[in-house]
Amino acid sequence: MSEENQIRNTIQIYFDCMLESSTDKVHQAFHPSAKITGYVDGNLKEMSVSDFASLVGSQSPSPKEKGEMLPAEILSIEIAGSTAVARVRDDYLGKTFVDTLSFLKEGDNWSIYTKLFHVERPSS
Repeated sequence: MSEENQIRNTIQIYFDCMLESSTDKVHQAFHPSAKITGYVDGNLKEMSVSDFASLVGSQSPSPKEKGEMLPAEILSIEIAGSTAVARVRDDYLGKTFVDTLSFLKEGDNWSIYTKLFHVERPSS
């Protein structure tokens, strides 16, 4: 499998974690030292992977269980050796986010090392 396809698979796990409210998939997609950072309503939010997993896991029933779709798309992927950056757009918690995801490759695995998020607009 190509490096880009491996990154795409990690991004899909990230999308699935939100759709399914799966803390396991959060931990599968993110590096243990990852940071999740961005502004919500003008306030800086900084989370660890555990914090983000708790937020995702608290969404019960999950969007999938409610029969909701999670609109999500990959906008770009750039790879430089064992690092990469992807830009994605997804609807979650009533907002449309544009996320800049940085990746590290350790061994054969790509994981998200930082997530910078921007709230683009309320979800439509």
